[in-house]
Amino acid sequence: MEVPKIYLDNCSLNRPFDNQSQMKIRLETEAKLYIQDCVRAGIYSLCWSFALDYENGKNPFEDKRNSIAPWKEIASDYCPRSEAIRLRGREIMKLGIKELDALHIACAIEKHCDYFITTDKGVLNKNIKGIKAINPIDFVREMEELP
Repeated sequence: MEVPKIYLDNCSLNRPFDNQSQMKIRLETEAKLYIQDCVRAGIYSLCWSFALDYENGKNPFEDKRNSIAPWKEIASDYCPRSEAIRLRGREIMKLGIKELDALHIACAIEKHCDYFITTDKGVLNKNIKGIKAINPIDFVREMEELP
């Protein structure tokens, strides 16, 4: 069986730094950490992108930036900036998705990711052609149901 290729967006990567007093956030955090453990174990393949570099680099909190940055080296694929990504991002924005989110999605599609993992409801509620956008909890649930 082929290893599923995933793209963790910036909001999912930052989930452990959010206020953990809500159960949903705590569960998403645990699911995200579990997914990253699976990436380390070779169960999933992680894709990184210039958009993640940009967004993480803009994070004003050094501890958060430094915690997320090493995942670029762990990732097995990288999506650089390109005109094709910019154009695909513009098309995705027509669904009502913000520009940076659209670029993340365009990168994931360009690199043939199977899943775009996010906690962003604005993305999860859209029908995006070319990739399955999924919450970390639902991703773990779906993967554990596979034979």
